[in-house]
Amino acid sequence: MSSTGRGASSEAEAREKARARAEAIAYREQNRKDRAKARTLTNMVWALLACFVVVAFLMVVTWRPKEEKIRAVEYTAQLQDAKRVAPWVRGPSPMPAGWTATSVEFRTPEQSPVTWHLGIVTNEKKYVGLEQSNVTGGKYQSDELGRTIDDGTSTVEGVTWQRKVLDERRDENALVLVDSGVTTIVVGNAGYPALEAFASVLR
Repeated sequence: MSSTGRGASSEAEAREKARARAEAIAYREQNRKDRAKARTLTNMVWALLACFVVVAFLMVVTWRPKEEKIRAVEYTAQLQDAKRVAPWVRGPSPMPAGWTATSVEFRTPEQSPVTWHLGIVTNEKKYVGLEQSNVTGGKYQSDELGRTIDDGTSTVEGVTWQRKVLDERRDENALVLVDSGVTTIVVGNAGYPALEAFASVLR
């Protein structure tokens, strides 16, 4: 082989080696970049996860259930006005400790039949309602209570009240007294003992 042929072959081999080295260097550089990018993404994911864990922990530690604010109403003046028109109207005297009146309504004779309502929240955040009317028929009871199931009786201050379970309102009961042309209903989800306690202070 001539010296010219050998020179050309050596140059070709040198170029091939240089190209292979360049490709190897480029591959290593790209691989390094890919690994660095992967490490950065992994670190970011772990950092975000750590932040979520810290935030969740703080929420659990600092969260407190929001208590619904009870808005009290003054009912005694309206009770006295109602008694002057309808002497059979009754109200708590005294109001059980920690109980708060939250609604009151008296419908005058022009809106016959006469009705009296007092709504109360107990110290255990349960509801007790007083409903009275000079109507003794079953329609008034069904209008106030819906469908009911008789549940025996309660004796309060020597007076017998009919116990009722409200079929259409969950966990609610009522005490019903029909006497002297007046229907008195004590109703709520506070349980029979609380309803009886309230009935015992009605004057």
